[in-house]
Amino acid sequence: MMSTSLTLDTVRRTDGKLVLIAAGEIDLSNIEAFDQALSTATTEAVTNKQTLTVDLSGVEYLDSAAINALYTRADHIDLIAHPILMPIFAISGLSELVAVERAPSSD
Repeated sequence: MMSTSLTLDTVRRTDGKLVLIAAGEIDLSNIEAFDQALSTATTEAVTNKQTLTVDLSGVEYLDSAAINALYTRADHIDLIAHPILMPIFAISGLSELVAVERAPSSD
């Protein structure tokens, strides 16, 4: 199986908030990398008594494995989501558990 393009970067904003930035697509071919980055960043944020911001503004596709990874950490994350993902978070119920901010549209 060919891996789908995904980049992951964890940064600390000037206000000290930890942010995991994902860009590309999240699916079965790269879910392990996403899950590992999410786990590591969530642990760091929780250790510092913070909520992790997961920035998905550069993600236009994610599958159920990605939704499950986010659900698992729902108590410790906030999301910034590409507008195309907003219905997925509503239908899955994730937006009931996690604060989801709509990223500005790029068009």
